[in-house]
Amino acid sequence: MNVQRAQEISESPVIANVLYNGEKVYIQHVDAEKGTARIYPLDDPQKEQDVPLSSLLEQ
Repeated sequence: MNVQRAQEISESPVIANVLYNGEKVYIQHVDAEKGTARIYPLDDPQKEQDVPLSSLLEQ
Protein backbone atom coordinates (compact mmCIF):
# COMPACT_ATOMS: atom_id res chain seq x y z
CA MET A 1 0.00 0.00 0.00
CA ASN A 2 1.32 3.46 -0.77
CA VAL A 3 1.82 6.17 1.86
CA GLN A 4 -0.89 8.49 0.54
CA ARG A 5 -3.60 5.82 0.52
CA ALA A 6 -2.63 4.60 4.00
CA GLN A 7 -2.88 8.17 5.32
CA GLU A 8 -6.29 8.61 3.67
CA ILE A 9 -7.53 5.42 5.34
CA SER A 10 -6.13 6.37 8.76
CA GLU A 11 -7.82 9.80 8.61
CA SER A 12 -11.17 8.51 7.35
CA PRO A 13 -14.08 7.93 9.77
CA VAL A 14 -15.01 4.86 7.70
CA ILE A 15 -13.18 1.63 8.49
CA ALA A 16 -11.62 0.33 5.29
CA ASN A 17 -11.11 -3.36 4.52
CA VAL A 18 -7.35 -3.56 5.12
CA LEU A 19 -5.53 -6.83 5.67
CA TYR A 20 -2.22 -7.64 7.33
CA ASN A 21 -1.19 -11.30 6.96
CA GLY A 22 -4.79 -12.13 6.07
CA GLU A 23 -6.22 -10.45 9.19
CA LYS A 24 -8.46 -7.37 9.12
CA VAL A 25 -6.70 -4.43 10.77
CA TYR A 26 -7.25 -0.78 11.65
CA ILE A 27 -4.59 1.78 10.68
CA GLN A 28 -3.97 4.19 13.56
CA HIS A 29 -1.06 6.20 12.25
CA VAL A 30 1.23 6.35 9.22
CA ASP A 31 4.92 7.28 9.38
CA ALA A 32 5.71 8.43 5.84
CA GLU A 33 9.45 8.81 6.54
CA LYS A 34 9.84 5.24 7.77
CA GLY A 35 7.25 3.78 5.40
CA THR A 36 5.41 2.12 8.27
CA ALA A 37 1.94 2.10 9.79
CA ARG A 38 0.76 1.61 13.38
CA ILE A 39 -2.00 -0.99 13.19
CA TYR A 40 -4.06 -3.34 15.32
CA PRO A 41 -6.40 -6.24 14.54
CA LEU A 42 -10.06 -5.21 14.56
CA ASP A 43 -10.83 -8.00 17.04
CA ASP A 44 -7.87 -7.23 19.36
CA PRO A 45 -7.15 -3.48 19.80
CA GLN A 46 -4.54 -4.24 22.49
CA LYS A 47 -2.27 -5.91 19.91
CA GLU A 48 -0.77 -2.75 18.35
CA GLN A 49 2.28 -3.05 16.12
CA ASP A 50 4.29 -1.12 13.55
CA VAL A 51 4.43 -2.80 10.14
CA PRO A 52 5.81 -1.88 6.70
CA LEU A 53 3.22 -0.29 4.42
CA SER A 54 4.19 -2.83 1.76
CA SER A 55 2.71 -5.58 3.97
CA LEU A 56 -0.77 -3.99 4.01
CA LEU A 57 -3.39 -4.96 1.45
CA GLU A 58 -6.64 -3.11 0.78
CA GLN A 59 -9.51 -5.18 -0.52
